[in-house]
Amino acid sequence: MLDPFRAPQRRPLYAEVRDAVEARISTGAWAPGDMLPSEQALGIEFGVSQGTVRKALDELTARNLLVRRQGKGTFVSAHTPERALFHFFHIAADDGTRTLPALSRVLSCRRRRATPAEAIALALDKSARVIEIRRVREMDGTPAIAETVCVEADRFADLDKRAIEEVPNELYQMYEERYGITVHRAVERLRAIAAAPDDAEALDIKPGTPLLEIERIAETLNGRPVERRVSRCLTDGRHYIATIV
Repeated sequence: MLDPFRAPQRRPLYAEVRDAVEARISTGAWAPGDMLPSEQALGIEFGVSQGTVRKALDELTARNLLVRRQGKGTFVSAHTPERALFHFFHIAADDGTRTLPALSRVLSCRRRRATPAEAIALALDKSARVIEIRRVREMDGTPAIAETVCVEADRFADLDKRAIEEVPNELYQMYEERYGITVHRAVERLRAIAAAPDDAEALDIKPGTPLLEIERIAETLNGRPVERRVSRCLTDGRHYIATIV
């Protein structure tokens, strides 16, 4: 129960409720897809008003940690293709249309020692091993993205042993459902590059063709790096879109 008698300099009550709810999500006490207790029940538990609880939940909903379902309640967000599209995939057609890649073709899936850049990005020891997935993602029926995905081998123990056909198009949903690891945020860096021979072959283009390279570090709610992904994208008829708030 939160203490209602607090010094004026203390944070607002709703912020304490927000942080308490976020902590339960972070520790797995409330898993993706779980329904939260009602606002009234949470208010009783934390010793605050229902309005205070609602403000805390509204903020977490705006951050995509929670989702409200009319007539049903408030749930911990789970990865779905819709969430992947609007929260994590930022390539759009020039007319503004946004669609996920319709097909992913895995070129290889193997276990190897992390490169120095991967060890830094994933906060691993220099001797740590990663699982690398190389794949091509298609949009509008043609190869559009050459992608290299690296994750810590110890956290995804059997990923490299699965048949190539088992690696799904939407990896974050698989991370969550199969390994209990939920990606909540990602940091991306962009730069223009010229297609290297292996990317040119994968995308059926000439070496040197301009590509947009997106390096993404995906993290759990508590900030632990989960995945390093490097996507090299053809931008003919497409662009990168981001909303700044």
